[in-house]
Amino acid sequence: MNYHDFEKPLYNDKFKLSICYTINIIIKINYKKQVFILNEYNKDIGNRIRELRELSDITISEIASDLNIKEETYIQYENGEVDIPASFLYELAHIFKVDLGLLLTGEESRMSIFDVTRANKGVAVDRRKEYLHENLCSKFIHKKAETFLVVVDPEKNPVPSLNSHPGQEFNYVLEGSLKIYIHNNEIILNEGDSIFFDSAHRHAMVALNDKPAKFLAVII
Repeated sequence: MNYHDFEKPLYNDKFKLSICYTINIIIKINYKKQVFILNEYNKDIGNRIRELRELSDITISEIASDLNIKEETYIQYENGEVDIPASFLYELAHIFKVDLGLLLTGEESRMSIFDVTRANKGVAVDRRKEYLHENLCSKFIHKKAETFLVVVDPEKNPVPSLNSHPGQEFNYVLEGSLKIYIHNNEIILNEGDSIFFDSAHRHAMVALNDKPAKFLAVII
């Protein structure tokens, strides 16, 4: 054996291609599993919304008008075909006069003194491409506010889609930087900054500097 034998690759090109092909298959299988789980979660929430709407004797046309969205979009929500924005879930809970936790988990809120949510154990909401909401209190009954841990991914589109909901909202930036669009204003918030605003005005958040941003959101 000479010196050059040690310079030969341990694996040939065919073996490398085989490894890459196997990894791609594993990634696709895991992705399909995640999509299936998310779709089932969406359907569960959609079924609960449909049941509450029918029990409340509210038509699709009426509730779509209350949410200021197209009937076709609302039907997609009920059918579990798309993720429902957290702001719409919050508004639906008010329309149906139930706790948000019932929509998210299907269980009645029962805690009346305190409700502890362990790290990374909040109920995931609004898994759209640019947002991930984690509800930090789903079991406390008759809450005066809803609390979320929100992660915003960097958005290639400079102006994201705006949404609104009744009440007021408080945001406190935990990590990264955010640009908030609200009522023809663009406000940049960095770690440690906060904002309180009337959430009836259309608004949206975008992470800056090509990095995700995390903030605490309190909706009142």
